[in-house]
Amino acid sequence: MTSLLHRTARRRRYLLCPPTHFAVRYAINPWMDPGQPVDRAAADRQWRRLCAVLRSLGHEVLTLDPLPGLPDMVFTANGATVVGGRVLVARFKHAERAGEATAHRRWFDRAGFRPVHTATRVNEGEGDLLVAGRRILAGWGFRTTAPAHREAQHLLGLPVVTLRLVDPRFYHLDTALTVLSDDQIMYWPPAFAPTSRRLLASLYPDAIRAGETDAAVFGLNAVSDGRHVVLPRAATGLAAQLHTHGYRPVPVEMPELLKAGGGPKCCTLELRDA
Repeated sequence: MTSLLHRTARRRRYLLCPPTHFAVRYAINPWMDPGQPVDRAAADRQWRRLCAVLRSLGHEVLTLDPLPGLPDMVFTANGATVVGGRVLVARFKHAERAGEATAHRRWFDRAGFRPVHTATRVNEGEGDLLVAGRRILAGWGFRTTAPAHREAQHLLGLPVVTLRLVDPRFYHLDTALTVLSDDQIMYWPPAFAPTSRRLLASLYPDAIRAGETDAAVFGLNAVSDGRHVVLPRAATGLAAQLHTHGYRPVPVEMPELLKAGGGPKCCTLELRDA
């Protein structure tokens, strides 16, 4: 089936960080197993391919310099949220990642973003704060705290919709929900508490609902520009649904980064200047 819907892409700016020091040395989510070998060269190839795909779609890709001792820096989406040039830098829950916030803060200060705030509450950036048009969809339950949502609303200037996550496999909102456009999302309902499911169904009655098979391969950890949706190749059912709804799925392979509980979106922080 070919959709007659027309979707419009919008050029984006993204911040990514090479997986130079990528490793799984600790376990802070159910996907991480320090005993499982990681192929850093393969991770680098997969990351470079993601960068090439984003550029081929017309987007600007900027890079954050990786630092030794911070193996999860490749997941730049967790480091901040940017709305209209305002930056809210993360405050990580786990000590192992705390240094990433300082690196992000330094990059934004040097890049000329203003104002730049560092969260006072536990807040893991676009991992849990997803900008959807003129609102922010905000997750809590495993990492970002509910009080951090109020802080984000105040500092970023958009109303926040609070959503509770209940499945530890989907520990960040961006593992269970993708913002496809200003007014459409795709998500896996069982990742959310019943009240949050009802809220999402009310706000997005035409949302794409993923199946568990696609959710379990991180199919919802995807990057959309309004037309093209970059997602893990293994999420074949979700790709077919996107096509039916007028989007162009762009599959990528990122199995090494999945060993740390990450995918295309985790590696991609959007820089919204306006």
